[in-house]
Amino acid sequence: MATKQWDHLVHYVNDLDQAVQVFGEHGLVAFRGGSHKAWGTFNTLSYFGLTYIEFLGIENLELATSTEHNRVVKDAVDLLPEREILSRVVIRTDDIEEMAASLGAAGLSLSPIIDGNRLDNTGRLIEWRMMTIDGDFEGLVYPFVIQWKGSDEERLESMTNSGIIQPHPAGYVEMTRAVFRVSHPAAAAAHWAELFGLEVVSADASKVTLEIGGKFYDFVHGDENLFKQVILQTDSVQLKGSTIAIGEGEYVFV
Repeated sequence: MATKQWDHLVHYVNDLDQAVQVFGEHGLVAFRGGSHKAWGTFNTLSYFGLTYIEFLGIENLELATSTEHNRVVKDAVDLLPEREILSRVVIRTDDIEEMAASLGAAGLSLSPIIDGNRLDNTGRLIEWRMMTIDGDFEGLVYPFVIQWKGSDEERLESMTNSGIIQPHPAGYVEMTRAVFRVSHPAAAAAHWAELFGLEVVSADASKVTLEIGGKFYDFVHGDENLFKQVILQTDSVQLKGSTIAIGEGEYVFV
């Protein structure tokens, strides 16, 4: 059975350097990642182990507009510059073909499995395979699925040795939860649990929580039907109890 982990999240922004500056002011490392030359997008990244934040912007609007299949890029074109929102979470797997077969059998509209790449800020080629999902459940867009070259252990060692993954000056910080504000939390959580093979670990009238690789997706009641918050656990006196807002997205430190 294909493994599933919370790989990263996508947050659409107009100014990549502003994200670097705002995070830096709070003792968090963020840096320009690189360009997706085939899609007209570029990014800023902030790592918390292998789970990370991708601030995604449009570098070449003409190229981004003409991009086929990649729903993440298409949504960036539709939403920016007006809405700087948390777009979607990304599920990492070790068998993207198996997940494509399962999600296709469930009736979802899938992109082809796409080969992705970019040059990092040292000029090193980064490669992956990905699949995006069209549509939504009551307005909440689906995750997309990614498979990287190499095992998690190999990638963690390589990225730590190269300085891509590094300690944050503020202290220990870990991304632990994504919060989705949805009209019907129980229905949305049950739908994702069935589609992606995730376990419901807690449920009450106002919140239903799914577990994914030791991290959590919280579905709470709200009318936005939107990925709204990221919860990060920290021992930093500077950060604990604070919220960093970038556009419509919120990073809450507990």
